[in-house]
Amino acid sequence: MPIDAPAKSDRQPVPRSATAGYVLAGVVLAASLLLVYLYWRSAYEREMTAAQAAFTARADDTAGRLVRRLGNHELIARGGVSLSASVARPSRRQWQNYVEGLDLRERYPDLTGLAFLVYSTSLQLSELQRMLREGGEGMFSVWPHGIRAHYGPVLYLEPKTRENMAAIGYDMYADPVRRAAMDAARDSGQPVMSPPVRLVQDIDAQGAPPGVVLFLPVYRFGDRPATTEARRESLQGWVETSFRVPDFVDATLRGMPDRISLRIIDVTDGGHAVLYADPAPDTADPPAFHATSDLRAYGRDWRLEFSSAPGSVVAARMAGLRNTLVIGVFASLLLFAIVLVLARTQARAERLAARMTESFRRSELRFRNALEYSAIGTALLDARGRIADANPALEQVLHKSREQLLGSRLDSHFIDHRAADVPADQVYRSTRSMLADDGSLRQLQLTYMPMPGDVDSDIVRQVQVEDVTDRLRAEAQVLQLNRTLEARVEARTRELTIANQDLESFAYSVSHDLRAPLRAIEGFSRLLDERQGDALGEEGRDHLARVRNAATRMGSLIESLLKMARLGRSGIKPVTLDLSKLAAEIVAELRGSEPDREVAVSIESGLQATGDANLVRNLMANLLGNAWKFTAGREDARIEFGRDAHGAFFVRDNGAGFPAEYADKLFRPFQRLHSQEQFAGDGVGLASVRRIVERHGGTIRADGALGLGATFAFTLPENPEA
Repeated sequence: MPIDAPAKSDRQPVPRSATAGYVLAGVVLAASLLLVYLYWRSAYEREMTAAQAAFTARADDTAGRLVRRLGNHELIARGGVSLSASVARPSRRQWQNYVEGLDLRERYPDLTGLAFLVYSTSLQLSELQRMLREGGEGMFSVWPHGIRAHYGPVLYLEPKTRENMAAIGYDMYADPVRRAAMDAARDSGQPVMSPPVRLVQDIDAQGAPPGVVLFLPVYRFGDRPATTEARRESLQGWVETSFRVPDFVDATLRGMPDRISLRIIDVTDGGHAVLYADPAPDTADPPAFHATSDLRAYGRDWRLEFSSAPGSVVAARMAGLRNTLVIGVFASLLLFAIVLVLARTQARAERLAARMTESFRRSELRFRNALEYSAIGTALLDARGRIADANPALEQVLHKSREQLLGSRLDSHFIDHRAADVPADQVYRSTRSMLADDGSLRQLQLTYMPMPGDVDSDIVRQVQVEDVTDRLRAEAQVLQLNRTLEARVEARTRELTIANQDLESFAYSVSHDLRAPLRAIEGFSRLLDERQGDALGEEGRDHLARVRNAATRMGSLIESLLKMARLGRSGIKPVTLDLSKLAAEIVAELRGSEPDREVAVSIESGLQATGDANLVRNLMANLLGNAWKFTAGREDARIEFGRDAHGAFFVRDNGAGFPAEYADKLFRPFQRLHSQEQFAGDGVGLASVRRIVERHGGTIRADGALGLGATFAFTLPENPEA
């Protein structure tokens, strides 16, 4: 019967015990669902309580930040009071230095500025204006205009912004709302905050947010008189700081994580003036939580109203509870399914156990056969390194019988007798030496691997032992042959280097030795033409001219040969080169040599490479010179120097060009595709170019067509290391 075929017992009627199992499964399902619901409900209420507590804590933190921010504003103003009381009247420069030291724009961007308001009568105001004019501070005009018993104009206001400069001179004492706060500060000697007002800086702004002004009185000699009458008599002015409420809230709560919705209402004396309100969320769902905090500050009563996110949003943040509910229901259903299949699982488990027992027996048999008939020596070791089992191949490798091997330490069969430091849970390989019965030294390679044994067995490791003596000897012979080959290559390389040096020396010597006869031919030909020219006749002088031209041509070839020899001998000093600038200099030299030619030259800017300055200039001069020479017959001559998409530099022209099949011959020394009468030259320029490029480790290629111009593309390293 196949293993997967159903047994006869699976098709029998369901026994009574199985029916009881179904009932038990239903009870388990109902109980588990009830427990899941109770747990979810408790967790939901706990999470909502924690969310409300967190909301209340954030509200308290927000209120505390606002109070601390107002306290900082008071400290800034008190510093101005101390400065104003320390002298009869601070100068504009002193006030400016104090405010600059506070760095209001960076630390307190919500403050519109810090101002000093002078308290004076009409006569005192006129005297103050006269003193300011004589002190070089210019005209000081007070607005709004009008005759009043007392004035409280803005004398200094820092920092200097366009709005603050426009507010200087404004008589805050002329505004009844501000005057009430200023009088309260004067009479009490304490800082007093004004009701919501439009700031002087926002008089011309439409829809400006509400602002508040904090006044601190400044008394003569910096003291605070004991009585109200004395305080009125000793008053010098006020230090004033103002802010827009939205800017104040944003600066206070900037960087606060998980900011909550806030509304600030001025409820002083039963009023209800909204100073600030966060925009309401775009949902009809009401907030989940509310909180209110009363703030008493500088004579004003503010009510802070906090609102959390809508209830649906707060509930949505408890996705973990929904997941818990889903997982609980799923676990209940899973438990129900488990109980249903328990009865059948037991029978199937018994059949599976029988099959596994048989599989284990067969696996053990396969392992035994593999161990017995393996061609590699194998041993099983216990925790102390003793051989618990060995196959016949190990007997042959170690030249010991099975009885001699069992119970002996594996390390005792090697020359050094040392215990191998083998990691217990890793595969480890080592080579050991053994002395054979015939006295020869054998090399054995050991491969250790973890091998857990049966229960109650201390077998912990399997080791494979292989005789690798012959293989190591063969490897040694190969290494010896490689060393011999390296020596031969080194010798051949040295011979080739000497031959190249001899060849360069030969070319250099021949070139120098040929110059002397050429100079003699050219010199005597010139003397013969000068002294015997009339006797030679026209035809003789023509022959003599041909001789001199041939000598000059041969001198040019010798000079080119010398250049080729120098290229082989000179060392390379790599530096970073501006190829665009170098090309422009060479083109300028070419234009100077032929000022009558009109050639359109395009040079891409910013091209750089690394190379020897002299060699690269020789390379560029040859390529641009060839382009200049071979475009001589065209009226619309055009030369381009740039870099292509593959990173190679190129020189392109629309000159005479060359047949594509002759591209490889262009870089051979003294190879020419045009006659001397068409285009002069010695055929060495492109050979020099190729040699320079290859000495720099680059490549060069030529593309062209007869009558359609030519393109030479080459590569150079981009950095000195390359």
